Amino acid sequence: MSKASFSLKKILVLVTILAVPGLLYYLLTEKGKNRYRPLSIYGPKQVSSTFHVKRGKQIPDTLYHTIPDFKLKNQEGKTIIFKADSGIITVVNFFFTRCPSFCPNMNKELYRVVKIYEKNPLIRFLTISVDPEYDTPQILSKYSSQYSVKHNKWNFLTGDKKEIYTLAQKYFLVDALVDTTQKNNVIHSPKLIMVDPKKRIRGYYDSDDTQQVDKLIDEIKLQITEELRKVK
Repeated sequence: MSKASFSLKKILVLVTILAVPGLLYYLLTEKGKNRYRPLSIYGPKQVSSTFHVKRGKQIPDTLYHTIPDFKLKNQEGKTIIFKADSGIITVVNFFFTRCPSFCPNMNKELYRVVKIYEKNPLIRFLTISVDPEYDTPQILSKYSSQYSVKHNKWNFLTGDKKEIYTLAQKYFLVDALVDTTQKNNVIHSPKLIMVDPKKRIRGYYDSDDTQQVDKLIDEIKLQITEELRKVK
């Protein structure tokens, strides 16, 4: 092997050794920077007349479906306000205490989620009755006593029936209607619904499916991460 060939190989090896750390640093700090997939935003969308700039290009803003402000009474008779930009992630479900089918399991599964995040101030849980004429605060207080959770973390809500049905159908985009074939029954969704602080729906999870509830537990972590990244 000639000296020239040997020297060239030494130079190539040296360049490679020097280049690898730089490449790894670039991949970790640039390619790996802020690389995660945010959760989907559910509901109808429309293009706004406003724009934002990304990489020098004007991109039309998107107007997403949002949940309006509302006020309902909880199991203590206190008014609970659901409002925009509260900084809080909310998991919502609809039930009623006389439910003969999946409600007990739905709230049992939700309780599992609540216990995991019980001490996290960035998330709360709202369980709304679709039988509000029967489910008074007193009834909800008795029902909720089976769950050892602070009321400011998990509220069971009641209020005007028309308002609740409108919220479920038009804004949370789930079923809620009186069952005319059975006495004291309401047809409603078994879904657990995650809503971000801007009141946009970020996920639906079937409470009858343990794996779906596990997915909710994991995706709450993702949403918390997204919210924390917005803090300057």
